[in-house]
Amino acid sequence: MNRLVATFFYVGLLRPAPGTWGSLAALPVGWALHLAGGTVALALGIAAAFFGGWAATRARTAGSADKDPSEIVIDEVAGQWIAILPLSLGAMRTGADILALWPGWVAAFLLFRLFDIWKPGPVGWADRRGDPLGVMLDDVIAGIFAALGVVVLAAIAHGVMLA
Repeated sequence: MNRLVATFFYVGLLRPAPGTWGSLAALPVGWALHLAGGTVALALGIAAAFFGGWAATRARTAGSADKDPSEIVIDEVAGQWIAILPLSLGAMRTGADILALWPGWVAAFLLFRLFDIWKPGPVGWADRRGDPLGVMLDDVIAGIFAALGVVVLAAIAHGVMLA
């Protein structure tokens, strides 16, 4: 069960770039969560991915020299869902079809991957922890950075910041 969770139903076994595959796989599941229960369901999914991922990562890395195996992608799933959270909230508040916000989906994916790979500031700090919590936290922080970027880009696109 831990392997199933950690690899997000074995998506983490895809090569090359399992983290990118994990982020991509998170998108349709995030969409389904939004359809099932809006922002609340997506937020609950984030919490489940974080806590379940933390436990699965702890179990998968126990006694191993590799504290962040590339096959573990549940951290990318949690981070990617955080990155799309503003889209869910925006769709809920305006009554828009969340798929109509497709530029935001592209931005959320690209920004999350950028911050996850680049690891600026606190993302790198969390990654350097070298423990299961750090595995999860670096992607959570990258997801928060990406979500903030999505909000800023949406504000620019909708003219809020052009006045």
